[in-house]
Amino acid sequence: MSTAFTFPGQGSQAVGMGSDLAEAFPAARAVFDEVDEALGQKLSALMWNGPEEELTLTANAQPALMAVSLAALRALEAGGFSLPDKVAYVAGHSLGEYSALAAAGALSVGDTARLLRIRGNAMQEAVPVGEGAMAAIIGLDEADVETVCIECAGDGVCQIANDNGGGQLVISGTRHCVESAAALASEKGARRALLLPVSAPFHSQLMQPAADSMQSALEEVDLQPPAVPLVANVLAGPVSEPAQIKELLVKQVTGRVRWAETVLWFAANGVSEVCELGAGKVLTGLARRIDRSITARAINTPQDIETYLQG
Repeated sequence: MSTAFTFPGQGSQAVGMGSDLAEAFPAARAVFDEVDEALGQKLSALMWNGPEEELTLTANAQPALMAVSLAALRALEAGGFSLPDKVAYVAGHSLGEYSALAAAGALSVGDTARLLRIRGNAMQEAVPVGEGAMAAIIGLDEADVETVCIECAGDGVCQIANDNGGGQLVISGTRHCVESAAALASEKGARRALLLPVSAPFHSQLMQPAADSMQSALEEVDLQPPAVPLVANVLAGPVSEPAQIKELLVKQVTGRVRWAETVLWFAANGVSEVCELGAGKVLTGLARRIDRSITARAINTPQDIETYLQG
């Protein structure tokens, strides 16, 4: 049985996440301490005590979600687990791609936290609040959503940002274009077309200033070949070469998260189990919708850790 580890993206955060791991496993607590030190901020206190609106800020949510994912991994490792021996591939949804690289030893936890703080700030600052938007389109196929985006882009930007599978596509871009696209999608038969409560138009061309910032930041960081291949968001295929990984991390800021294709790639390449490490169970639910032949499970509590180690 071949296993892939996946790592969640923004939206999975919740006040209190990771506190049970920190209490149960010294190795997990050490991750939160390392992230706090790297950022010069008691991010762990914000994660465990709130307030929620501050945790949800992109610049906080991104390193916080990574910290929980790596804490879960370190707890597994403290119990004798070895990722290179047990896992064939890693992948992460948007910011989760950085968590995946840290898990596979390509980036240090401190460098990953600092990169995600830069990424969060850059993505928030790329577009003035209110000028961009994202919407979920449910029940239209990709070609129809692509057509809707082209028809509504006009003088702005409107593009598919995420293919999450199960008939759910997320579009992103200039607010009035996205609003028009959501309305047109409904006219064309979408079951639902709803604007998302996000602070910026992520994974659209409007994020180019953030992509430029990440290119500069990544040039300064030592990125090693991961212990197992990363299945990259913008390729939905495996990469291991550091220069290519950096290039794809930059493209990912403005490009599409091909999550449905990623899970289908796993299934086509011998993966029979996908384990989601970190906060929430969003990717576990998506994997089950995308390909029922894959066993999907979340590992995010001390009980989950113990159960997995007992195998």
